[in-house]
Amino acid sequence: MNEPQNQDNQEPVKPRSRGIYLLPNLFTTGALFSGFYAIVASMNGHFENAAIAIFVSMVLDGLDGRVARMTNTSSAFGAEYDSLADMVSFGVAPSLVVFSWVLDDIGKLGWFAAFIYVAGAALRLARFNTQIGSTDKRYFIGLPSPAAAAAVAGLVWAATEYEIDGSAYVYLIAAFVALVGVLMVSNVLYYSFKDVSLKEKVPFLILAGIVLAVGIISISPPAFLWILFLAYAVSGPLLWVMRKTKQKPTA
Repeated sequence: MNEPQNQDNQEPVKPRSRGIYLLPNLFTTGALFSGFYAIVASMNGHFENAAIAIFVSMVLDGLDGRVARMTNTSSAFGAEYDSLADMVSFGVAPSLVVFSWVLDDIGKLGWFAAFIYVAGAALRLARFNTQIGSTDKRYFIGLPSPAAAAAVAGLVWAATEYEIDGSAYVYLIAAFVALVGVLMVSNVLYYSFKDVSLKEKVPFLILAGIVLAVGIISISPPAFLWILFLAYAVSGPLLWVMRKTKQKPTA
């Protein structure tokens, strides 16, 4: 049987590889599994486990891209698979966890707030995929979906850990979830930390600060992780206000 020929130079055309890279996609699969587990756990009333699973998914999601770049195994398939996994882990899972936890108590308003979050995550991921390589890598446009998921899941985790009755604050929680969804599709800039090089030397005080931060988080992971990601979510609007204030002409 003759090999396929290129019509211009009559050279054999190499068949397109149908394989995929295993290592980075294993991390993506782990992140997807954690997101799916969070959904199932919340349906069974295990909200603490569900929230922790979302944080585990965040860690695995951060590793798959780094592993792909370090091993030179990046691919279009991996990028698409990662985006779909993110939609489950950071879009669907957090909204269903918080809905099962407390938003179901207020009926249509609760599922509407959860839907705003899901729609925000979907639009955020779609916009991110179409803007790759065309924006300043130092900043994200809109709140990143993993940070948004951490802000929502951290709230559930902290409230469950300290036995806080979420139903007493259900309307505030609904507004918070919807606001996080809106922040994902906003034009507010968030620092991405992508210009931080792990290979370069840093001052000793920076390392000491990281050690201190880890120590503080270890005191109460649910509370301090939620505070950390809540502060990151608020940092975007605050910096936007500061930039607008500086741009105003002085009399």
